[in-house]
Amino acid sequence: MSESEFETRDSPPEFSPPETVVVTGGTGRIGPTVIAALQAAGHRVVNVSRSVSDTEADADLRADMTDAGETYGAFATAGADAVVHLGMLSTPDHDPGHVVFESNATSTYNVLQAAEALDVDTVVLASSLSAVGASFEPDPIRLSYLPLDEEHPVSPSNPYGLGKHVLEVTADGFAQRPDGPRTIASIRFPWMPTDRQMRETFAHAERTPAALKEAGHFETARNTVFAYLAQSDAAELVRRAVAADFEGHERFFASAADTSADLTTEELVEEVYPDVPHEAFEGYESLISTEKAARMLGWEPARSWRE
Repeated sequence: MSESEFETRDSPPEFSPPETVVVTGGTGRIGPTVIAALQAAGHRVVNVSRSVSDTEADADLRADMTDAGETYGAFATAGADAVVHLGMLSTPDHDPGHVVFESNATSTYNVLQAAEALDVDTVVLASSLSAVGASFEPDPIRLSYLPLDEEHPVSPSNPYGLGKHVLEVTADGFAQRPDGPRTIASIRFPWMPTDRQMRETFAHAERTPAALKEAGHFETARNTVFAYLAQSDAAELVRRAVAADFEGHERFFASAADTSADLTTEELVEEVYPDVPHEAFEGYESLISTEKAARMLGWEPARSWRE
């Protein structure tokens, strides 16, 4: 064997952008926006959902990701080169706890297992701020420091948050397998409103802590560190994660660049999180750091409700 042949066989394969991207849950909250962003970038997109309706995807398939056989069959039929797994329950409010947990944890295992079996190199997973122990927790969020970043300790206890945490741990395991997907990104999304929802929820309502308490929304805002993300920005982050070529599994926080509050961030921290160690904040700066997504994926949020 020549030296050149040895180097060719032992060097890692060159990365090529995926041609066909399967989007599970393409009919869900941000699915249509993600499909449009991927198509605009030149990908062929196949929507895989439990209930298929007409979408703008290049093809639609019906399958349930909590069923291992259906997952494998859908990816094989689609000819998947990459998978964006959005097809999970978006809230825990209307289903028993075990169903909520299964939707996040079991479906992710099936998605990663099928990707491994079919040599799909890129998987993007919809994780959540809830994986840290936020959102739907009955008690106030436990913060070690601000801004939140990917190194912050996690402490979820509700079925939704536990499912998202297990989703990420499962991805850690598959990333260690020799035949597992090469690139796995777990994106910790906050609430992702439409433009209309941003106007109605933020711009047309008083957003001080006192006003939120009067309206009954303070606990939710406090437990999500007043974070949000425009759907167009979320879709662009997914697109960049699909195009990424890092090796292994990485977690990425996602958030708009500002908070959903009327107070400056320094005032907000002083009033709502007075005992939490924190960096100095400027203006209405977000309480979630997206520096890792900027550094590794070249992504920065563009939209704000203050526009």
